[in-house]
Amino acid sequence: MMSRLLILILAVVGLYSDFYSQVLELGPITQNRQIINKSLQLKNGNTTFDSTFVFISDTIDLPIFDDFSSNKFQTYQGDLNNPSITFSLFYSLTDPISLLPLNNNKVFTNQVTFKRVFDLTANNYLDSLFEPEIVRVGDLTNYPPQYSEVGLYPPYFVFDTINDPGNEIDTIWINNPPFFQDSARIFFQNVVDPNLIWQDSYAYHNYRFAKDPRSIGVVTFDGLDDTGYPYQIGTSVTNYADKLTSKPIDLEPYNASDSIYFSFLYQPEGLGDIPEDGDSLILEFYSPEIQNWNRIWGITGDTVYPFRAAHILISNPIYFQKGFQFRFRNYGSLAGGLDHFHIDYVQLRTLSAYDDTLFKDFAFVYPLNSLIKTYTSVPWDHYKESSDNKMTDSLLIKLHNGSPNPENYQNGQISVSYAGSNEGNFILQGFNLAESNINYSPRTTHSSYTDCSNGYEFDRAKTGNQQVFDIKSSASAQFPNFNPNDSTVFQQKFYNFYAYDDGTAEAAFGPTGTQARLAIEYNSYQPDSLIGINIHFVPSVTDVSSNLFLLTVWDDNNGNPGNILYEDDIFFPRNPEYTDGLNVFKTYYFKDTMKVAVGTKFHIGWRQLDAVRLNAGLDRNIDNSSKIRYSVDGGFTWLVSPFEGSAMIQPVFSTAIDSILMVSSIHELQEVKLYPNPTSDLLYISVNGYPSELEFELLNIQGSLMFAGSGAELNLIDLPNGMYYFRFNKELIKVYKIIKQ
Repeated sequence: MMSRLLILILAVVGLYSDFYSQVLELGPITQNRQIINKSLQLKNGNTTFDSTFVFISDTIDLPIFDDFSSNKFQTYQGDLNNPSITFSLFYSLTDPISLLPLNNNKVFTNQVTFKRVFDLTANNYLDSLFEPEIVRVGDLTNYPPQYSEVGLYPPYFVFDTINDPGNEIDTIWINNPPFFQDSARIFFQNVVDPNLIWQDSYAYHNYRFAKDPRSIGVVTFDGLDDTGYPYQIGTSVTNYADKLTSKPIDLEPYNASDSIYFSFLYQPEGLGDIPEDGDSLILEFYSPEIQNWNRIWGITGDTVYPFRAAHILISNPIYFQKGFQFRFRNYGSLAGGLDHFHIDYVQLRTLSAYDDTLFKDFAFVYPLNSLIKTYTSVPWDHYKESSDNKMTDSLLIKLHNGSPNPENYQNGQISVSYAGSNEGNFILQGFNLAESNINYSPRTTHSSYTDCSNGYEFDRAKTGNQQVFDIKSSASAQFPNFNPNDSTVFQQKFYNFYAYDDGTAEAAFGPTGTQARLAIEYNSYQPDSLIGINIHFVPSVTDVSSNLFLLTVWDDNNGNPGNILYEDDIFFPRNPEYTDGLNVFKTYYFKDTMKVAVGTKFHIGWRQLDAVRLNAGLDRNIDNSSKIRYSVDGGFTWLVSPFEGSAMIQPVFSTAIDSILMVSSIHELQEVKLYPNPTSDLLYISVNGYPSELEFELLNIQGSLMFAGSGAELNLIDLPNGMYYFRFNKELIKVYKIIKQ
C-alpha cells in the first residue's frame, strides 16, 4: 500500500512540477511566409542554365534617394519579344584549339579504356591503352560556364582473339558515358528604369519591423533569403546573409570638390530579434577602376535604439567613375529571421557638407490599420446589424517631424471610398495633441488620437455578404516636403471573422509545457455561432508542425476563460500548419462541421498536448496583450501575456460567407451517395441516383487537404488506410466520412 501511495505522490509532484515549468514564450520567426514564392526564380527545371536570362542593368544618375515608402526594387521578367534581347550558345564539349563544338555523336568517358588481345596458342593476353583525346569541357550548370581541358577516352573496351578460326572481335560499350555533347542558350536582356534604385532584393522591404521609423517603410536585414527561407536552416552557422545592392551609378562627371555625401539611417533589432555583439551591418563601395568592393562603414549588434544617422564623404578618386555602386550587407545567423538590422532614408547627393545630417521630412511612421473600434476586421452582418456607433474614437496617428524647428502641420484628412466612389471624410487636425500644443517638437515622433465616431459611419445599407472600403490618410507640413510618405492607404475589410492584428507577424509566441492552454478574449457585436478558428502559425527555431493541440472555445468568467463550450476530440487533434503570404491564415473548422453558440464575450484558443511552444504569430504593432491569457496549471489559474502585441488567432462566425474564401454555401445537394464505402481504390459519386461531376475536397482526420478536384469518381489507391472527410464545393453544412481499407 505504501509503495502505491509513494508512486501516486511522485506522479502528483511531477505533474505540478511540469505545470509550473510552463511559461509564455516569445520567439523569432525563421521563415518569412509573406514573400515565399514571390521572388523571381530564373530556373527552368533543367540541369543546365539553358533558356535562362541574364539581365543587364541600366546606369542611374545622381541624386539617389529612397525613404522606402514605395517599392524601388528592380524586377526581372524575361521577355523574348523584347527588342533588346540577344543570346549566346555554349557547348559542353569543344576543341581546345579552335574552341569549336565537337560533333554531336562524340561521347567519352574519363575512365581509362583499352584494347585486349587474347592469344589462344600462348594462352595469354596483351592490353594496349587507348590514347586520351584532349577535350575542352564546360560546366553548363552555372553561368558563366567554366571550361577545363580534360583527357577523355572512348567509352568502350575492345576484346580481340587471335589464333582462333572465328577471329572474333567484341566491343563492350560503357552504359551512359558521362561526357557527351550538350548545349545551353543564355538570353541577355537590358532592364531600364531610372526610377528604380536597387539591383537585388535579398533584404526585406516592409512597413512593420522597425521601431518608430521616421517614415513609412524600411529595409530589414536578417538570415532569410529573398524567397523567405533561411540561408542555412537548422544550423548555427553565422556568415554574411542579406545584401542590398544599388544599380550602377554614373559618378564620372564629378570629383572630390563636388561634396558628394552618402547618408542613411540605421537601427538594430527594431521589433525583431536582437543582433549579438558578433553580428554586424556593413556598407561597401564598389570601385569600377580596381573592380573591388571596399568596406566603408559598419556597426555591431545591439539592443534597439532610435534610428541614427550615418553621413559619409566620398572623396577617393577610385569611385568617381561610371559604374560606381554601394551595397549593405549583414553578418549574423543564417538559420532564419534572426539578428535584425534596419535602414532608412538612403541618400547620395552633391553639394552636401559634414554637418548636413538632417533628413528634413514630415511623414507618417506606420500605416493606419482600422477605423472601427478595437478590431481590424469584423463580420459585415455583425456590423450592419449593430445599432450603436462602432467607429473608433481613438485612432492612433504617429507622425515624425524631421525639421530642426517646431512645426505645425496643416490639417490632414482621412477619405473613405467604395468601389471608386467617395463615401466620406475625416479631418486630422494639426492641433490634436496633448495640452493643446499646436507645434510638433523638432526631430521627434508624435502620437495623437483622432475621434472618428462623430460623423461618417460605414454604410449599413450596402447589401452582400462582405464589404471592402478603401481608406486613404494624408497629412502634410508647411515646409517643403517629400510627398510620398505624407499619405498611407489600407482597406477596411468586413468578412466573417473578428481580428485584432494588422496581418503581419513580427514574432512567434505561445505557452510551453504539456497541457498548457492559450486563450484570446473577444467581445463580439452580437451573439452568434462559431464554425472555426483562424490561426496564423509561423515557423520559428523548432519545426512544430507535427505537434498536437485541441481547438478550444470557452465562455467568459469575469474576464478569464470559463466553461468549455467546445474542445476537439482527443482522438482527432490538430497540427500547426504554415501558410504563405500576407494575412493568410489556416482555418481550423470544428469537428463534424459543428456550430458553437457563443455570447458577446468568449475566448478561443487551444489546449496543447505537447510541451513545446506552437508559435502562433504575434503582431507587435498593435497592442492587445490584455486580451491574451494562458494557463500553466490545467486551467485553474489564468495569467495575462507579458508581451505587447496582438495574437493572430481569429474567431470565424457562421455567416452567409462560407470560409475565408467567401464562397456561398450550397445546401441543395440531396441524396448524395459515395460508394463503395469502405473502399480500397475507386470511390464513385452520385446525386439523386445519377453520376455527377462535382467539385470536391478530400481531407484527412486532422483536417488537412489531401486532394481537391472535380468529377464523378476518385481513386484512393495511393492514400494510407484510414478515415477521411469528403465535402462538396467547400460545403460547411454536410461532410461525409470515407473509410479507405
